[in-house]
Amino acid sequence: MTQEPSLRINEIFHSIQGESTWTGLPCVFVRLSGCPLRCTYCDTEYAFREGSREPVDGILARVLGIDCTLVELTGGEPLAQKPVFGLMQSLCEAGRTVLVETSNAVDITPCDPRVIRILDLKTPGSGQVERNRMENLEDLRPHDEIKFVITDRADYEWAKRRIEDHRLAERCHAILMSPSFEQAEGLEIAGCRALEPRRLVEWMLEDGLPARMQLQMHKFIWDPSTRGV
Repeated sequence: MTQEPSLRINEIFHSIQGESTWTGLPCVFVRLSGCPLRCTYCDTEYAFREGSREPVDGILARVLGIDCTLVELTGGEPLAQKPVFGLMQSLCEAGRTVLVETSNAVDITPCDPRVIRILDLKTPGSGQVERNRMENLEDLRPHDEIKFVITDRADYEWAKRRIEDHRLAERCHAILMSPSFEQAEGLEIAGCRALEPRRLVEWMLEDGLPARMQLQMHKFIWDPSTRGV
């Protein structure tokens, strides 16, 4: 008997999209458990281990039961669990607009071509820059987006070189720049300091960088430690 595909899920919730070019729109979030990376600025460490296994068909039914056309798969690292590709395809076939926010550490090519992939390229300040799978950039589609979390000037210069070397402004829909957000003490990972948003804006304006500066909207609506938002 073939075993029904399942995924380890941390949470499913309906909220406002707080990042990307989709910011401000109602969105259903499917947060998968587990992540092979340990970024210094991670704000979802609870997703490393917490969660329960659910059949893909059950997850699909829960998401489609919410009256919202925009869905984001996130984590953790959502692409680390292979059955997620089937879930994304089913959501697309059901008429949903599907986003996936993924580190640049896992192969993105199996994603359904209708999926909008938001790649979080790991800067040196993340502590995980060596985990970048730069081959992913060869599979970029015009509707995909690239995200950099910037912790300091060195991160900014690193990101600027990647944008130039890989012609990212020509090959994807948007380049997103996020200033790092200081994490609470006592977490598993040694955190990083926050970067003042104004400093990042000044650098971008000075260079005429073809990128969009973004803040995590949900952290200004709710307490930054609040889950399920």
